[in-house]
Amino acid sequence: MCSARRLPYFGVILHRGRASGRLYRTPVNVFRTDDGFVVALTYGRTDWLRNLLAAGGGELDHRGRRYRLTAPRVVGRGDAGRTIPGFVLFFLGLIGVREFVHLRAEHAA
Repeated sequence: MCSARRLPYFGVILHRGRASGRLYRTPVNVFRTDDGFVVALTYGRTDWLRNLLAAGGGELDHRGRRYRLTAPRVVGRGDAGRTIPGFVLFFLGLIGVREFVHLRAEHAA
């Protein structure tokens, strides 16, 4: 999982369990936007997404930096597609990815 934090189009989402409060780290496909990131929901609406939505955000380790994430919102392929390279969007479509989550970000200290 350590390499996912530094590779292009990958990152690690840090989120807390809704009931347990436990800190979880989940590797994700992530793409930069003007105001934050778009994350591909490659496995659908999973626990990490429900945790982010319930908490109103979380954190992301991406390319050697940590970001504070806020305002999570599920978006369709049309809204997310503008920020994702065409070849990546093509392959995500092949594996059935139709939803993404948009997150606003600020650099965490």
